[in-house]
Amino acid sequence: MRTTAITAAALLSLLPLIAAGEVERVYKWVDEDGQVHYGDSIPPEYSDLPKQVLNDFGVTVDHLDGRKTEEQIEAERKAADLKLQKELQMQADRALLATYLNVDEIVMHRDRRIELFQAQSRVTELYLRNLERRLTKLKRDASRYRPYSTDPEAPLIDPDLVADITETQDTIARHQRNLMKFQEDERLMVTRFEGDINRFKSLKGVRN
Repeated sequence: MRTTAITAAALLSLLPLIAAGEVERVYKWVDEDGQVHYGDSIPPEYSDLPKQVLNDFGVTVDHLDGRKTEEQIEAERKAADLKLQKELQMQADRALLATYLNVDEIVMHRDRRIELFQAQSRVTELYLRNLERRLTKLKRDASRYRPYSTDPEAPLIDPDLVADITETQDTIARHQRNLMKFQEDERLMVTRFEGDINRFKSLKGVRN
């Protein structure tokens, strides 16, 4: 390895070696003290520093990054995230403008979607009312049997009736969860459409 501090002669002594094929490339780097070095390889103590690659005319043809600090890595990550967000926003904007001609179309689409969610909710609410009436009747029937009856002479409850009560309660709980999901999905959809409307107005320069 040939490494030397900066001098015109030192650099010129390396360039013919590249042209002759004896040296593959020449590196240039600056150490912590500001001193410039040239060499056909990088000493280990300088491996973390940024470097330039020179051709046989002494012209820089490539740059090699040094070891990045944690701050640099974090800054690059944030920059990459910001670039990705901008690209995704541009894609969303293009899709929004290609889908709708005006705000009224967005509102009409939103209202149709809301009607679907509300229809699902109404059907679920109706089913829940029927299930709750059934559960009330089953519990009333169960009250005539032990262990629900206060009559010590009451017969023991039929296992099928117990299973029916349990299954009905489980079904009610499942449909209650479904109803909550429909309602939450409707809220999220309204919020999303509101964002689309505001973005569309911004892109089109439409004032409220």
